[in-house]
Amino acid sequence: MYLDEYKRWLAADLEDSDLHPELAGIEGNDDEIKDRFAVALKFGTAGLRGVLGAGTNRMNIYVVRQATQGLANWVKTQGGNQTVAISYDSRIKSDVFAKTAAAVLAANGIKVRIYDALMPVPALSFATRYYECNAGIMVTASHNPAKYNGYKAYGPDGCQMTDDAAAIVYEEIQKTDVLNGAKYISFAEGVEQGLIRFVGDDCKNAFYEAIEARQVRPGLCKTAGLKLVYSPLNGSGLVPVTRVLNDIGITDITIVPEQEYPNGYFTTCSYPNPEIFEALKLGLELAKESDADLMLATDPDADRVGIAMKCPDGSYELVSGNEMGVLLLDYICAGRKELGTLPEKAVAVKSIVSTPLAEAVASHYGVEMRNVLTGFKWIGDQIASLEAAGEVDRFIFGFEESYGYLAGPYVRDKDAVISSMLICEMAAYYRSIGSSLKQRLEEIYTEYGRYLNVVDSFEFPGLTGMDKMAGIMQELRDNPPAAIGERKVVSVTDYKNTEATGLPSANVLTYGLDNSATVVVRPSGTEPKIKTYFTTLGKDLAEAQEIKDELAAALAPLFK
Repeated sequence: MYLDEYKRWLAADLEDSDLHPELAGIEGNDDEIKDRFAVALKFGTAGLRGVLGAGTNRMNIYVVRQATQGLANWVKTQGGNQTVAISYDSRIKSDVFAKTAAAVLAANGIKVRIYDALMPVPALSFATRYYECNAGIMVTASHNPAKYNGYKAYGPDGCQMTDDAAAIVYEEIQKTDVLNGAKYISFAEGVEQGLIRFVGDDCKNAFYEAIEARQVRPGLCKTAGLKLVYSPLNGSGLVPVTRVLNDIGITDITIVPEQEYPNGYFTTCSYPNPEIFEALKLGLELAKESDADLMLATDPDADRVGIAMKCPDGSYELVSGNEMGVLLLDYICAGRKELGTLPEKAVAVKSIVSTPLAEAVASHYGVEMRNVLTGFKWIGDQIASLEAAGEVDRFIFGFEESYGYLAGPYVRDKDAVISSMLICEMAAYYRSIGSSLKQRLEEIYTEYGRYLNVVDSFEFPGLTGMDKMAGIMQELRDNPPAAIGERKVVSVTDYKNTEATGLPSANVLTYGLDNSATVVVRPSGTEPKIKTYFTTLGKDLAEAQEIKDELAAALAPLFK
């Protein structure tokens, strides 16, 4: 009963001084109590994510202890080094949660390698592999608003935890009392016992070396004179991104001053997401003032990067995740082919909701394009299968439309550090031959057709939100549309049908239409949203946009 649990928390001697005033402040308010205690944050393959605060349905040190005890119970069955790597970003209490997790692991006799300062998702993935750990923990809520935090769990390969392992961890979490069930010693005690150690400079330097080894045209940037504006969005990208860019010769970097240093309150943008204009606004203003060639912004955990490119008329244009994925794929393939470094039977990987334009580009260069479910762990899974066959060097690039890219197998999650390096190198290269990112993108559209890719989202907040989303998806399965607006549906792919797709089961529906357009419908894995992905093809942008608008207007009533 949620009221009993609330009273137990209210009566407890809580170590976090922020929690008791919050609990006292909601006394007698059934809705507020229910919201915090009626359910617990669910641990899945994306780990935990929730609003900061008191209760089982909030992110706090007790929920982190409980989750980590569940993870520790699983690690103890895995043999190996009995070691877990930990990193964290700039979010409120990220450092506290990271040290809390380390302390629980140490109390269980498990060794910890934790970064001594905030570092991004790819650095955590790298350290997990470098130290041959059983697991990794990244404390972050990615690009969510400031009131959120989260806890991502990684497997020994540096990829986000598998469904099977996450299910076992979740089972162990449920056996652990949230307030007092986790074993715990202080962080200092764990350090004194030699169980908690910091990530060494050897690991950090190896991470940077692995990234810099993936330059397509080494040395090019030293003489290109690229002028860059960069924003870490008050997150973890500042140190690694500027380090790598300086190493490869990009030194004319202006940092957006209001977004330079870690700040979990993200006071300059309520939603620190490089996909949206508001997050890039200050950087764009600075780019215009300084006449920069390029503006980059990485999200708080620095696994995703958004950009604005300078156009021939001096204006700046945001580049979508699909467009950047295609530009990078084209640049890597063309450059490595020219220099003789493209492997035989090269493989690229993208998610099923990312643009089919990438398939046309890959085919042009003789590169195999593999399509996987949404979630970068599935791209990591493809790298792992190549590694198991002794062919890991065939992997050259993977991307998702949500601004996540990876070139090379040194980590198993998306990496805004290497993405920033390659985007800058690519921009520098086109600048050096009298072209630009904008010009190359237009050439690609001229060659392959004018694709438009747009994502619309429908939010379903509150405790009933998930049920409503499930009902909408079920209705679409029970009564599939024969047409969307004026466009006839010629094919339906239900990704729950594994025999038809050859992929693991997923709650995703794809509709192929009679004008070569596609619509993909899927619930978000981390937020109470249903997303609709539109791909349209027109003779020009206006026609492609018109088709998208028609389809979106016809679909919208289904999500009310």
